[in-house]
Amino acid sequence: MTNIKKIIEQKANNLRIHSIVSTSEAGSGHPTTCLSAADIVSALFFHAMRYDPQNAAHPNNDRFVLSKGHAAPLLYAAWAEAGIIDSADLMNLRKIDSDLEGHPTPRLDWVDVATGSLGQGLSVGLGMALNGKYLDQSDYRVYVLMGDGETAEGGIWEAVALAAHYQLNNLIGIVDVNGIGQSQRTMYEFDIDSYCRRFESFGWSAIGIDGHDTDQILSALAEAQTSKEQPTVIVAKTFKGQGVSFTENADGWHGKAITDEQLDQALNELGPVADVSVEIQPPTAFSGQGISVSEMAPPDYALGEEIATRSGYGAGLAKLALANPNVVALDGDTKNSTYAEEMIGVDASRYFEMFIAEQNLVGAGIGLSKRGKIPFVSTFAAFFSRAYDQIRMSAISQANIKYAGSHCGVSIGEDGPSQMGLEDLAMFRAIPDAAVLYPGDPVAAERLVAEAADYEGVVFLRTSRPKTPVIYDNSEMFPIGGSKVLRSSQADQITVVGAGVTVHEALKAYDKLQNDGITIRIIDLYSVKPVDTETLIQSAKSTNNTIVTVEDHYPEGGIGEAVQSAVASKGVCVHKLAVNGIPRSGQPEELLQIFGINAACIIDKVKSILSI
Repeated sequence: MTNIKKIIEQKANNLRIHSIVSTSEAGSGHPTTCLSAADIVSALFFHAMRYDPQNAAHPNNDRFVLSKGHAAPLLYAAWAEAGIIDSADLMNLRKIDSDLEGHPTPRLDWVDVATGSLGQGLSVGLGMALNGKYLDQSDYRVYVLMGDGETAEGGIWEAVALAAHYQLNNLIGIVDVNGIGQSQRTMYEFDIDSYCRRFESFGWSAIGIDGHDTDQILSALAEAQTSKEQPTVIVAKTFKGQGVSFTENADGWHGKAITDEQLDQALNELGPVADVSVEIQPPTAFSGQGISVSEMAPPDYALGEEIATRSGYGAGLAKLALANPNVVALDGDTKNSTYAEEMIGVDASRYFEMFIAEQNLVGAGIGLSKRGKIPFVSTFAAFFSRAYDQIRMSAISQANIKYAGSHCGVSIGEDGPSQMGLEDLAMFRAIPDAAVLYPGDPVAAERLVAEAADYEGVVFLRTSRPKTPVIYDNSEMFPIGGSKVLRSSQADQITVVGAGVTVHEALKAYDKLQNDGITIRIIDLYSVKPVDTETLIQSAKSTNNTIVTVEDHYPEGGIGEAVQSAVASKGVCVHKLAVNGIPRSGQPEELLQIFGINAACIIDKVKSILSI
């Protein structure tokens, strides 16, 4: 133990030196939060964790999530000391041509998820731990290093509750209690017992320690590794800026690099970098079998049969799960409404109930995706707004994750505006490289579930509550980026573009306008992003450069703006029918009429345009 202790302490000192030198060279960063956690990180990377420094992708590597992402220089320093990167690379911190960014991102092989938006790391770690314990049945452990300030985030406690519920003894949280936030002292400062009691009340084992005492750190890690039935948190009292006299436990240093003038004094106090060799514990061999993926069974519906697209989603998810063992489902206690419950009938072990905690729902999904699974994360479309920060971070994390939002728009009816997803298309269209899909019938819903699984990255699938007629043959395919022209002729005067429930309203309008001698072209824009620009432009050219969009969504950021962006350079006039104002409870048919997006409103709009 004496030799191990000496090695860890020397490595910790090296980490402190690397952290202050690299941030000083960059002229920015957060060195003092690195100094507070250096002893803990040293004990983790050079004693407790099992990993192969030559293989970031080894399936049995212990996982490390730096939830307090502003301590990135400390993480990079640990990699340098482990031989994963060259220590000279640390001098490129925060440079435009360096992947050593201000907060970690998966541009680096050893970063699973992007962090820095605080309070999210534990949810991600929970997802990884769920995978290890229940799916892969592997013995890797997941370590999540959190700052004390971020424990004020509700998402942390969502994860704490779920980790205890699932008895994730392979999840070890560490709270670096250095007592100083960005602008002032933290809520509980150095009250270690208060932190421990809070975790214990949720069902965790909590160990309070001096985070600069190597013996206590090693003892706590050893105890955490022996847990059989519950997750463990190590609550470590530390000092921000530890090891440098003028920064130690001093206010006003958050996000400030040590200046060149102060650097010499700091380095004199810390001493030189010590050349210390250490044997890192290797991971155990992985005994998992190869995954066999088969083709998903096709839809099986009768034309005209009335079925909600949310039901099509559930059926598609179940079929996909049968075909691909990597598919998992998570839901926030809405599975009987989103129809994610169909997964349980296929394989209950691949369904995880996240209860009413949407931030954790998304974060856990990200964690599962980073262990090779394809998570389908579902709830009401409106409730994804609670987890929008996690959603945007899933894109920065390059997560292969699929979101399914049901109960969109005023068409849900009597439940009222709090349940109506009316901002969701805008939210997900703003996510870089995300695909946004909106099926108009259950055939399309099933096919788009398969398309979502094949798409590498973030996908949002929007489903509706009302039952609507099946309009597509079971053999119809729906590639991402496409659309369907449902009605067309050489005499068409206006193109009407809808998606979801408004496709059916447009088809009703078509029939009635036909009786009045007016012909319109109908497009089902099932792929809202990427949008089928070519078809939209061609149709507009054939219909007097005029398009009417109709959507069960607010006008900002929805289908109308997607279409307008696609055709703007071609001189096409786009008229938008969308939900304006805050809705209210009512019958779906009443709400579609009141908010101007039903067949009658489409007819009125078409006739108004043609009368100009």
